[in-house]
Amino acid sequence: MSYLKFDKNLLINLEQSLPKEMLRTNRMGAYHCTTLPGCNTRKQHGLLVIPIEGMGDKPHVLLSSLDETVIQHGAPFNLGLHRYRGGVYSPNGHKYIREFDCEGVPRMTYRVGGVILTKEKIFISNENRILIRYTLVEAHSATVLRFRPFLAFRDANSLCVANSAINRDIEAVPNGVATCLYEGFPKLYMQFSHKAQWVDEPNWYKDIEYVKDLERGVPYCEDLWVPGYFEVPIKKGESIIFSAGVSEASPRSLKKMYETEIASRTPRTSFFNCLKNSAKQFYVRKDGDMFLISGFPWGIVLARNTFMALPGLTLAIDHRADFEAIMGTALKALLRFAETGELNERIHGIEHPDIPLWALWAIQQYTKSAGKDTARRMYMQPVAELIDYVLAGGHPNLYVDSESGLLSTDGHNKAVSWMNSMLGGVPVVRRTGRLVEFNALWYNALMFAAELAEPVEELAGRREAWLAEAEKMKKPFVDTFMSEGGYLYDYVDGTFAEPSVRPNMAIAIGLDYSPLDRRQRKTVLDVVTRELLTPKGLRTLSPKSYGYRPCYVGSPDEREFAMHNGPARPWLIGFYADAYLRVFGMSGVAYIDRMLIGFEDEMTQGCIGSLSQLYDGNPPYTGRGAVSHATNVAEVLRTYRSLKRFEQ
Repeated sequence: MSYLKFDKNLLINLEQSLPKEMLRTNRMGAYHCTTLPGCNTRKQHGLLVIPIEGMGDKPHVLLSSLDETVIQHGAPFNLGLHRYRGGVYSPNGHKYIREFDCEGVPRMTYRVGGVILTKEKIFISNENRILIRYTLVEAHSATVLRFRPFLAFRDANSLCVANSAINRDIEAVPNGVATCLYEGFPKLYMQFSHKAQWVDEPNWYKDIEYVKDLERGVPYCEDLWVPGYFEVPIKKGESIIFSAGVSEASPRSLKKMYETEIASRTPRTSFFNCLKNSAKQFYVRKDGDMFLISGFPWGIVLARNTFMALPGLTLAIDHRADFEAIMGTALKALLRFAETGELNERIHGIEHPDIPLWALWAIQQYTKSAGKDTARRMYMQPVAELIDYVLAGGHPNLYVDSESGLLSTDGHNKAVSWMNSMLGGVPVVRRTGRLVEFNALWYNALMFAAELAEPVEELAGRREAWLAEAEKMKKPFVDTFMSEGGYLYDYVDGTFAEPSVRPNMAIAIGLDYSPLDRRQRKTVLDVVTRELLTPKGLRTLSPKSYGYRPCYVGSPDEREFAMHNGPARPWLIGFYADAYLRVFGMSGVAYIDRMLIGFEDEMTQGCIGSLSQLYDGNPPYTGRGAVSHATNVAEVLRTYRSLKRFEQ
């Protein structure tokens, strides 16, 4: 039985099936995303969504959906499903669904009378092309399939309205057609492995609703252009393949292309395999460089998310070469900024003050995986450069106090940490001064750099200076951040110590090197466990603290305010687990193993096989935000692999 399998009873019940989404990517920034029954519920959903050069590399929906119709004895049975204004669903093709299986590739099985038809979708790696294979498993009479493409040609975060500016031209290509609705977009080639008849029947399908956008309080209704339809006869036992891409394909090559791609897939037969597949979906290759997308369907390449997610998305699935490629791209951009102040057009947020600290943490994880000798050869020089860059005050918004050795930053009017929600141009969580995770990461970085440099004679003097700097800040760290309540203040600005209980203290106790002793770590861990821990990660704010908003719902402003004031983040479980195992050793293994069960449950919820951006801080801990988020997948993977190594 498949690990990801859903039966008829769930699939035909839209209340249960529409919240379940699926995602496929091609490692070039393109993706396909929709709900299990195939009804798009977000404006970002689409069958072929690609970044377009010259348009900011933002994702654009070219082909929104493809409605299939089974025709027997002249009678049409439409398998499509759309929601129109007023909550009306049509043409209700979900009533023909019998099963959905996602072990290898997404496969839907339909039954229309005596007809049994399967539909399997696959995204071609490193090419902007999606293939759909239709197989007629059973039929008692002649059968024809009709395919009606719904075209958008728009930014994935915008909506389309009926207009007269579209280009209606249809160009004949082998076994299909090509079209481009607007200037500046690439042509969309729609082709079949079998001969297909194209019938012109241009029309706007108006007032299509996206219920998720309606719930989020953002524009949610659009018109889509349908230029006509294809008709293809199909025999029992026969398969036909549909291709949608931005370049012409050879119809004869589609079968081999499909089979080659299938052979390279890791079956989603377990929790780990689901996360492994999800991890690789964030990879993006472009112009010889390699990046990580922060999430789907609206993520971009972010410096902080890249360094935070990199170990889990690569090392935890034994992809060391990918770590080196992505780190090489990101580190080059970071060192360039450190040297010249130049920003990077593809890696956003390289200027934030904690980026060097997260980069050093990522290299530390690589060292544990590849060994000190390899890490020293690969990264000793940039590690030394980044440490000295921070010590010398080279960053425009990161300052080292000469007396205490503690770091401080100015976050009064801009978001400087991962808690970066903004309202009215100012941070919702105004973290400024001495931030607890900044200083914990800095202490850890100094100790790690000294450890890595130990046998390097030419670094002996600098190594001693790094150790002295770390030693200098140990007592001030405890004096500054340790509260009478046994937890760590989130930040301290002058004489003000932020009393809210937040999860950044979990980072401080989960790092390899901490200014806290074991007893202090346990005291902090107890508070985190008692007030922040949920089955979906750590809350961003304790329910006992002022301003707790557990649910990420409501208008855009309400959601922005709630984002870091209560909802849980799965990625924080990585640092929590590290801290727990350091405090309790082998006796903590079973406990952390049970914690992972909460994430395994999510493999059949939300975006199947992946983890959402955040979860409500109160039961039932519903997933919200981006349907698949890099740091969450990464840290759950890293925790899973760490636990397995701990058990060995």
